[in-house]
Amino acid sequence: MTTRLSPFRLSDPAFAALGAGRPDAGTLATLRRAQLSRHLLLLREIRRAQRGSPAWYTRLTRADPGEARRQIADPMTGLWAAHTLRTGGTEGPRPGGHSLRSTHGDLTLTVRLDDTDPLRSRLGLAPTGPLSDTEVTHWQHCLDEAWRVLVVRHRAAASTMAAVLRVIVPVHPDPAAEGISSTSAEAFGAVAMSPPADPVALAVGLLHEVQHSVLNAVHQLFELVLPGGERGYSPWRDDPRPAFGILHGTYAYLSVTRFWRTEAAAGSRAGAFEFARWRTAVAESARALLPGGTLTAAGTRFVTALHEEVRPWLTDPVDSEVERLAGLAREDHVARWRLRNLEVTPADAAELARAWREGRPAPRVRSILGKALGRELENSPRARLAREMAKSGGANDPAAPPGGRVRAGDDALLRGDLGRARVAYQKCLDFGNDDAWSGLSLVSPHEALRRNPELVRAAALAIPEADVAALADWLSQ
Repeated sequence: MTTRLSPFRLSDPAFAALGAGRPDAGTLATLRRAQLSRHLLLLREIRRAQRGSPAWYTRLTRADPGEARRQIADPMTGLWAAHTLRTGGTEGPRPGGHSLRSTHGDLTLTVRLDDTDPLRSRLGLAPTGPLSDTEVTHWQHCLDEAWRVLVVRHRAAASTMAAVLRVIVPVHPDPAAEGISSTSAEAFGAVAMSPPADPVALAVGLLHEVQHSVLNAVHQLFELVLPGGERGYSPWRDDPRPAFGILHGTYAYLSVTRFWRTEAAAGSRAGAFEFARWRTAVAESARALLPGGTLTAAGTRFVTALHEEVRPWLTDPVDSEVERLAGLAREDHVARWRLRNLEVTPADAAELARAWREGRPAPRVRSILGKALGRELENSPRARLAREMAKSGGANDPAAPPGGRVRAGDDALLRGDLGRARVAYQKCLDFGNDDAWSGLSLVSPHEALRRNPELVRAAALAIPEADVAALADWLSQ
């Protein structure tokens, strides 16, 4: 098995289109060739380490050239090769599972539903065991319907998916999330995903993860982000993310937002809510990355193209009530993220207490990242209520079980009764209740509580005799 090294290049217009989430067929073919080359190099290194003619090498050399190329390019071969180089394993790759094929019009998507590969957990989520015939049928049905939606209304995205997606690994759902999925930089074209709730959820999930695969392939050719750097806010996660993680979320949600933009134009209220929520998140995240000093020159060009793509979407008309509810969902996530991840040092909290008791103006205090709490997907009951209310047109209360006084505040907030919401949240404030504190920050007239709820909470903990509203007013000045 021999390889001939050659550089992989993209023209400036092709690179800009890639950054905008609109790669053409030639660009995607370049990414596939680059991944094939990467797999060949990995296999060469494995053979050198193992010496002789290991079973996997004999199998590939005896196969038809086309079949050998297909096996080498398989996403799970890349995953196996990287794992084998790290661990020194000797077992050969064993791709298997169920072939799924969906055709609508002149576009066909063919993927392998892989429920047998021993390394499929390396995609980052807990895989299911072998699927029953009923489960495979459910996946095929959802894929057929999702593919129809994509081909009919999202043709360009469907073409990208057909060129990239090769493997779906079914995984166990997370009870705390509405659906989970992941990819690996070592498995271009493979997606791990929990069983889809419906075809639209599958379409959106696959679009999202295909974008991650594309970005990983791009980053292997053109370094986009400088190493190091601080972790920061990501609108799609409840934990702080490094710059490359924020770029990943921004790029994936560019595709998701484009999907919802089209659905909104077709009259979908759910689409309008999702579009209104994520267009601002994508635009703000891209804008924050550009001057942050974390991007390479290529990364700056890439993110500039991304930002220029989403910026005109900010002026698309959206129903005012849907926009209000989407804005609440965005602001709720920011507040919850700050309360979860930012803290005030004990020394600064003590200084706040001294200043308050001495009648001095509040000193300037900077919140810092607290100890890492682990990976956490975005999960807000309040945002889900806002989405359900937007979908229903506000005709009915959101369908969700009662949740005590926090839920009473949420109900008032979603109806626009900020005064009643404020009273409800204040009645259930305690220092560990992020739901109440984040809700109060959404309805507070005080800038400090709206912008820095973690600061007001720290001050309230250090000055228990003080009224929270008075503290928020003091800190706002």
